[in-house]
Amino acid sequence: MGSNGANRALELLRSLPRVTLANLRPSEGSRKREKRRGRGRYGGRKCGRGHKGQRQRGNRPRLGFEGGQTPFYLVIPKYGFNDGHSLRHQYQPLSLQRLQYLIDLGRVDPKLPIDLTQLVNGRGVTVQPLKRDYGVQLVEEGADIFSAKINIEVQRASELAIAAIEKNGGVVTTSFYDPRSLEILCKPVVFFLRGQPIPKRMLPPEDLVLYYTDARNRGYLADPSKVQEARLELAKKYGYTLPDITKDELFQMLSSRKDPRQIFFGLAPGWVVSLSDKKILKPTDERLLKYYSS
Repeated sequence: MGSNGANRALELLRSLPRVTLANLRPSEGSRKREKRRGRGRYGGRKCGRGHKGQRQRGNRPRLGFEGGQTPFYLVIPKYGFNDGHSLRHQYQPLSLQRLQYLIDLGRVDPKLPIDLTQLVNGRGVTVQPLKRDYGVQLVEEGADIFSAKINIEVQRASELAIAAIEKNGGVVTTSFYDPRSLEILCKPVVFFLRGQPIPKRMLPPEDLVLYYTDARNRGYLADPSKVQEARLELAKKYGYTLPDITKDELFQMLSSRKDPRQIFFGLAPGWVVSLSDKKILKPTDERLLKYYSS
């Protein structure tokens, strides 16, 4: 386009009014007025619907109805990709960006071990055990901005999320909770008001044993010596220096872990928490002590 054409275009733009909702109009001829059927003497008797039947009266059957015969979605058997779909475990995602946001707001205290109770009470995640939720999965979104030193327990974690936490001197543990223990962990006050003893946490099912015994996943059933080796291997893989947590002033907090049968930090199975009396009642019967300690 030459200079004359550019000048004409600029002059045209200057002369045209500003586009607003008041001067917007469809192109001429692009819209046609709809015929008003069944109005007046010559508007037609049937309004374009024909004579009698379902189509004229507007009571057609629902979508997927095949005239009374067995529909195709009931004829075809269920197999393949949907096998066992009602038994699949679901994990709510928790990003490192969201976790850092909760820590910055003070909803989650990094000076204490973080488990599902803190995350749910801090409104970080919503876990529904009745809808096949089995906990939280830690994902790596926000790994470049995460800077907190924490001791966190989740149900699953990605490799990059583990590396981002351990780079800052933190500790990650993945552990399994059965649906009953998970519901108690998410709503502890409701459980304590019942006055029932804290039950033992169940061990993982057969298909999850390999995950929670693997040191690379930081499983709570893994050998501690292999976990330390896996921490060093991950530091070499991503090229950072692994901090020595034994010399840290928060070593006691960072090294605290739950027993495989324990649900709450600091509360053993069999104890009864009385909120009204503000007391913790411990069993004294030998049979109960033997049951909860085994």
